[in-house]
Amino acid sequence: MPTAERLVDVLTSSTKSPSPDSPGLKDPGGTVLVEEVVSEECPDGGLRAWLVVLGVVCGMCATVGLLTAWGTFQAYYQEVELPHESSSNIAWIGSIQNAMLFAPGLLFGRLFDKGHLRLPVFVASAAFVACVFLTAQCTQYWHFLLCQGFGMGLASGVFFNMGNMVMAHWFKRRLGLAIACSFGGAGAGGCIFPIIVRALLHRISFQWTMRILGFTTLGLLLVSNLTIARRLPGTRDLGPLINLAEFKKPPYSFYVASLVVNTLALFTVFTYLTVSAVGEGVNADMSFYLLAIANAVSTVGRVISGLLADRFGPLNVLIPATLLTAVVTFTWPFATNVASFVVIAIFLGISTGATLALLVQPFARMGPVPEVGLRIGMGLTVVAIGVITGAPMSGAILDGTGSFKDVGYAGGASI
Repeated sequence: MPTAERLVDVLTSSTKSPSPDSPGLKDPGGTVLVEEVVSEECPDGGLRAWLVVLGVVCGMCATVGLLTAWGTFQAYYQEVELPHESSSNIAWIGSIQNAMLFAPGLLFGRLFDKGHLRLPVFVASAAFVACVFLTAQCTQYWHFLLCQGFGMGLASGVFFNMGNMVMAHWFKRRLGLAIACSFGGAGAGGCIFPIIVRALLHRISFQWTMRILGFTTLGLLLVSNLTIARRLPGTRDLGPLINLAEFKKPPYSFYVASLVVNTLALFTVFTYLTVSAVGEGVNADMSFYLLAIANAVSTVGRVISGLLADRFGPLNVLIPATLLTAVVTFTWPFATNVASFVVIAIFLGISTGATLALLVQPFARMGPVPEVGLRIGMGLTVVAIGVITGAPMSGAILDGTGSFKDVGYAGGASI
């Protein structure tokens, strides 16, 4: 078969699920066992599985990657677009972006468990690109909050949630590596987009900078829509939207609570790294590249942490990564020159990259595959409490004390 026809065959036939009426898919009582039978045949690799990974990587790069570059926009908005707004108010835009990755997790998890994927991915892709183009027309604070905060954040949440949920359909033994690759896409975007934004803002207007970003993300999201697909059928009887029984399990509830406290400061250094560097006299151009350095290193950290998680278990790798993030947050305010800020950026990328790549994995391993969307969705929805309040709290501390050291102390203690 010609190569092109073979690729089309892989993209279409491999996503078809066995019919519940097929022999051997029911027990003597008539209970459907499709999910259990199919999940036992998890491919754990192969062309179709890695095409799904490619699609998720492109989607995460375009959406979460652009959100990860928020520090660049924070500094630019404080200086140019929104100079009369406080740093805390501007930080709300980035905080809402990040919160929208987590908050709709319950809804997206429900849709995923019911068998939906392609339609939400398409709608999210269209909405994200539209919001990028609309951001180019923003002139007031509430415009940016609506388009860049809620709009882009919510659309990115589809890829952040469903993109990682679908990995459990295609991978089991190598699940850590697959999810790490998807977050590596976000890291790659977070590395590339700050450089693009800074270079374009020197040459053209903010409006055309955002339009070029819109066309760039459009191309990446086209790849996502062509390659992302489910392997398992949806579950017919899902029960209640919220399964409180999960929270009665100590490992689940304790893990969710720990993530809420952790995320209060997880994005603090990313938000204020550029601003603090400029405040210490670092060249403005160099300060913008600090985020690119951090995100470039985070890509490596995410992939390596995924490999280690497959070998030693996600929690055994996540705990040291979290401790390193706390150390970086404590020490970041004491950076005073280019060399020290570069060191902070490198260790920030390693620690937060590993943390973000691993925080979803324990949910996927806490129960059966058909309920993975419910577990991840409920957990991430609660975690959004920490995400949405973290950056504004740090901004309020900064506005009240005028010192990044106080921000670092509070953030490091929280992590």
